[in-house]
Order: sequence, then C-alpha cells, then structure tokens
Amino acid sequence: MAHIALTIAGSDSGGGAGIQADLKAMSALGVYGASVITAVTAQNTRAVTAVHGIPLDVVSAQIKAVLTDLDVGAIKIGMLATPEIIQTVAATIAGFDGPVVLDPVMIAKSGDALLAQDAVQTLRDILVPRATVLTPNLPEAACLLDSAEAETSDQMVAQGLALCGLGAGSVLMKGGHGRGVVCHDLLVDASGLMAEFTALRRETRNTHGTGCTLSSSIAAGLARGLGLIDAAAQAQDYLQGAIARADGLMVGQGNGPVHHFHRVWPA
Repeated sequence: MAHIALTIAGSDSGGGAGIQADLKAMSALGVYGASVITAVTAQNTRAVTAVHGIPLDVVSAQIKAVLTDLDVGAIKIGMLATPEIIQTVAATIAGFDGPVVLDPVMIAKSGDALLAQDAVQTLRDILVPRATVLTPNLPEAACLLDSAEAETSDQMVAQGLALCGLGAGSVLMKGGHGRGVVCHDLLVDASGLMAEFTALRRETRNTHGTGCTLSSSIAAGLARGLGLIDAAAQAQDYLQGAIARADGLMVGQGNGPVHHFHRVWPA
C-alpha cells in the first residue's frame, strides 16, 4: 500500500516551486503525492507576473475529495495567498489527525510577494497552532514574530521557541538566508533545541523551490512513519543533493530550480 502525502499550495508554471516541486520531491522519496491548488501563478525563474487565487469552494472541495478517499499520512501546506484561503484550508482540514507541515510562504525567490500583507496575522493566529512542524526561513520567522531577523544560532533558537509559544508543535528554523560558509538549520520544540542540521553553503543561483522541497520532503518522511527528527534529516540530505546537482539542469535564465530527480537521472 502506497504511503500518501497531500500538498496544499500554489501552482508554479515554471515547475520549480509550489505544487510542482512538492509532487516531484514526494515522488523522489517514494511517496504518492496528492495535491490541492490554492492559487495559480504565472511564474518562471525570473519573476511572478500574475497570481490568481482559486475560489474558496473549489479549494475546500479539493481537500474534501482527497481526504474522504485517500489514506493521507501527512499534509504539507505552502502558498495560501489570502486570509480567506487560509481560513478555508484551516476549517477544511480540522478533522485531519495526522501531522501537518506548514511552510509559511511569503516571498518568491524572485522577490515577488506570494502572501498578502493582511494575511500574515491570519496565518499566525489560525494555522501556526495547527502545525506539527513550522518551517520558516529567517525573514519569514521575523515577519511572523514582528521582529528583526535572527543572526546567531541562539537568536534562531529563541525565535523558534517564540513560534512554539504561538502554538506550533515544533519549528525548523532554516538558515539559508544566514551568513557564513556553513548553513545551520535548527529544529526546536517547546523544550528547546531538538536537532541541528548543517551543510556547506553552495555558490549557486539555482535554489528556486528549496523551501517547498524541504517542507514537502519532511511531509513525505512523516507520511512514511518516520519520527520528526529522522524525517527532517532525510529531507535535509535529499535537498542538499538536489542543490548540488542544480547547476547541471540549466533551466531558465534566472533563479533556476533544484534537481529533484538527481538520484534518478543525472544532469
């Protein structure tokens, strides 16, 4: 019987992030991916030129269609765009008792906004408490806390604890926006630091979709029954391989995608 994970996120027409990245990552990790599209973006490696939110009844209907038929082991939530979509998703998954990975998508790699400013508080109040694990990068964590970005590991842990204080079961503070030759990702719960994941920082512009890929990879591990630390470790290892092989893809003229299938076919 297949392990199944559900991604609830936006569509990236360029294929490097969002629903497309999530399904690629889940497939690469041996998990069947189902999807609920919350918004359609006109997007490539250089820019997001249009965003169209899916009607709320259609978002809700997609979730119900999947959850009433498929044995979903974990849900990953990504781009939600508006307060109304956030509220709809939260209400429709209320009866789901499995793990939820929340990636608080706010800004595309191109710098274009993917979350309305008035939606930040709704996300913080309604969905953060629903998250088994929250996966913010440093700017996203700062925005959720209305604070300055963390610059040290101690500050990252402190912000992770503060986000747990908002209701998240645990927080993976991603250090990709930090400085130094080593990138530090810190997994924190209410008791403090659970695990630290490190990787050498790679000089590449082809990192489009890294946040989506990491969160959906964690969801894939959780759907397969792994514990949170093991799921995060597996996801980190997979993502670092995808980043290492990204330059070989040569997709687009801007911030290209990572290589989701680096274990299957070379680039």
